[in-house]
Amino acid sequence: MTRIGFHASHEQIAPSQLLLDVQHAERVGFDMAMCSDHFKPWSERQGHSGYTWSWLGAALATTSLSFGCVCAPGQRYHAAVVAQKIGTLAEMFPGRFWTALASGEAMNESITGDRWPSKEERIERLEECVDVIRRLLDGEEVSHRGHIVVDRAKVWDRPDEAPLLITPAVSAESAARAAAWADGLITVNQSHEALRGVIDAYRGAGGRGRIALQLHLSWAPTMAEAEEIAFDQWRSNVLGDPLSWDIATVEGFDAASKHVTMESVHEVVRISDDLEQHVDWIREYAALGFDDIYLHYVGQHQGAYLDAFGEHVLPRCRAGASA
Repeated sequence: MTRIGFHASHEQIAPSQLLLDVQHAERVGFDMAMCSDHFKPWSERQGHSGYTWSWLGAALATTSLSFGCVCAPGQRYHAAVVAQKIGTLAEMFPGRFWTALASGEAMNESITGDRWPSKEERIERLEECVDVIRRLLDGEEVSHRGHIVVDRAKVWDRPDEAPLLITPAVSAESAARAAAWADGLITVNQSHEALRGVIDAYRGAGGRGRIALQLHLSWAPTMAEAEEIAFDQWRSNVLGDPLSWDIATVEGFDAASKHVTMESVHEVVRISDDLEQHVDWIREYAALGFDDIYLHYVGQHQGAYLDAFGEHVLPRCRAGASA
């Protein structure tokens, strides 16, 4: 049966409130959770960006959910430090933490002042980081010189079983390339044809593990309210590659999204005031072969959404899956 998770968006909600939200999500029946890892929000309107790794310790300690996060090692974070962070959380909370390792976006990584590499360089750097992180989590002492430099690093506190390192991939090409190292895959909602391409490319290249979807959605008691929430909070996120990789400032994203239409927002956010419609959408994605679906309600005030989906959506999705 497909599991339904809660996505915690650090760009949109203060970490203190987001901790209350994820606890609320557990109470209403979500199976697990994941979160973003940003230094900046996508828009001034979002207005937040707490430090994911501090928050994860609190979230894991105050719920029984499993958690994951997307992390870009290599520039803002040194790979050895990422391995230490992963090892610590996984040792404290065995079997409850995974990390999706990504090549990153300029808006977060360029704060170091280092040159923002080309896409191919970033992928090569990520692959080096994955190798270093995996070896460190296996208990090796690691030295390495390439896109990154590591000198005699060792992670002393680790779990008995190494945590999953999965790939976030939006394109079929990226999914196929990452299949060589990933323990699973997570992607975002797009056309069914594109999603089938991602899944088939990953599995066709020998990709192992669970396949997950992060589903952006907006719900409110009226369609007008649901659209207003999505347009206000998520229109800066409709920009495709390479803009989403290469814009380095919040102001840049707001400027680039100035002429985004509601129609464009509908292409990346599932918007409806009808809870049954949300059930149908979730079931459609489950039927494509997703093992896990993380629901990301793009509004900043999560309470009414969590109560409504906990009462009306999650039970219907599970009933449909077992029917």
